[in-house]
Amino acid sequence: MKLNLIAHAVFIVMALVLSGCGSMSGLLQSKNEGTVQAYGVKADQAWDIAVAALRWEGCEAIEEHRADGYMLTTSGPKLVSGGSMVGVWIEPINEKQTRVTIVSKRKMQSNAATGLTESTFHRRFAQGVEIVRSGKPLPLNAP
Repeated sequence: MKLNLIAHAVFIVMALVLSGCGSMSGLLQSKNEGTVQAYGVKADQAWDIAVAALRWEGCEAIEEHRADGYMLTTSGPKLVSGGSMVGVWIEPINEKQTRVTIVSKRKMQSNAATGLTESTFHRRFAQGVEIVRSGKPLPLNAP
């Protein structure tokens, strides 16, 4: 009887934990909730800068959907976070300006914070813009 009660309790806890998990498809639907910034760079440059900024922040494999204008990745667990799911959209405004949108969601809703914040991404992206404007190549490691 006691073992059955424990097994039932474990099942309920696991169901609650798993129901709080986010998904990449849910992330794609959250684009309008993201943080948007316009930058004075071409769309191709913005794409390369976004990839560099994500790598500088320790994101894992980056799934690039260039034809559709977005990329997806995850960041691993940190001190106060179980990690996050990240989506970045690159949209040309004109030939010299690009709109960059980022959405960062906790992997598990029970986590206290995301691994990569939207403001951190935009700060890193702005660093990348300055590097590109100076004529230097984007470094592999964070500046």
